[in-house]
Amino acid sequence: MNLPSAIARLPERTPEFGALLVRWAEINSGSGHLAGLNRMRDALREEFGKFNGATVEELPCPGTAAALRVSVRPEAKTRILLNGHFDTVYEANDAFQRCQWLDPERLNGPGVADMKGGLLTILAALQAFEATPHAAAIGWDVLLTPDEETGSHGSRALFLAAPARVQFGLVFEPGRPSGDIVHSRKGTGGMIVTARGRASHAAKVPNDGRNAILALADFLLAANKIPGELPGVLLNVGNIRGGGPATNVVPDFAEAELDLRITKVSDREPLLARLQAIADEINTREGFKLELKGWFNRPPKECLPLEAKVFPEWQRAAHDVGVAPPNWVHTGGASDGNFLTAAGLPNLDGVGPVGDHLHSSREFLLVPTVAKRAQIVALFLHRVAAGEIVLAT
Repeated sequence: MNLPSAIARLPERTPEFGALLVRWAEINSGSGHLAGLNRMRDALREEFGKFNGATVEELPCPGTAAALRVSVRPEAKTRILLNGHFDTVYEANDAFQRCQWLDPERLNGPGVADMKGGLLTILAALQAFEATPHAAAIGWDVLLTPDEETGSHGSRALFLAAPARVQFGLVFEPGRPSGDIVHSRKGTGGMIVTARGRASHAAKVPNDGRNAILALADFLLAANKIPGELPGVLLNVGNIRGGGPATNVVPDFAEAELDLRITKVSDREPLLARLQAIADEINTREGFKLELKGWFNRPPKECLPLEAKVFPEWQRAAHDVGVAPPNWVHTGGASDGNFLTAAGLPNLDGVGPVGDHLHSSREFLLVPTVAKRAQIVALFLHRVAAGEIVLAT
């Protein structure tokens, strides 16, 4: 098909995109590095502030750096959110700070896939879309946040308020290595399990001590079976501690931290009830007391009706720019798309470029996919603006 010329030309700009990505990735913006986060936000402001008529705002995020919001045509009847985060898991003292080309297409570097490549895809897609014939028919917000990797505690309110400004969202987390995008995500939470027993000398016979470590071990072994009992639930024992420096003391304290993940909102209460039932059984034993403190940070991202309606249009746009139409898949990892779904805002997630080995020094991005994924986004937006795609159920 004949693409609008600005969209068709995006792959020609791949060397330009690669050079900008290197510059962005070599700004350390670890979630805990406030100065680096501010530098990265300033670099983004420089590029995104170039759009005609753009309003650029810094939005406070308690406990961290400010977020950046860029708005164009706030008066438009149809408005779309394009979201990404500019923090990474690589802090200022991490050894992984520089980029290197593994081959002409693969760039290895901190955050190149998760998700500075996604930020670049937003920029490229909007540059192309703004040059299409019907661009003035819709408006958009770009929301770039500084704390996704640590749970979005400071920016969460911005996502929950998004439906008052826009009707649909695009989340530029990296695409799957296959090129697929995200259909749904697990909700994430955690739990601290504290076991208390009774101290005594280990050599006392008979021993009236109550070993808190063993009680906790009983709990954890039973809890580890829950995913087999409750489909869609994941549980991981991530940290454990207990006792003291002397091994001739029966320990009266032990504690563990769990990672909890659920597929549906309705999974939450059965999971918590099953964990409590295990603790209740141990608490019937004389001298033991287990206490559970659980929470859920991100609710599950379940597929909303409008997402199911427009996904075939996303596949059609991919086909028309010469990309194999992606499937969409469920994933255990969470994103800010979880919060948008919780707020009732339909969104397609994982629409960023393709890379792999996230959160490690092997992280890489296939840089040509920046242009290809930007073409899909720009063509989708073009068709919304032209009235070919209606963002309503």
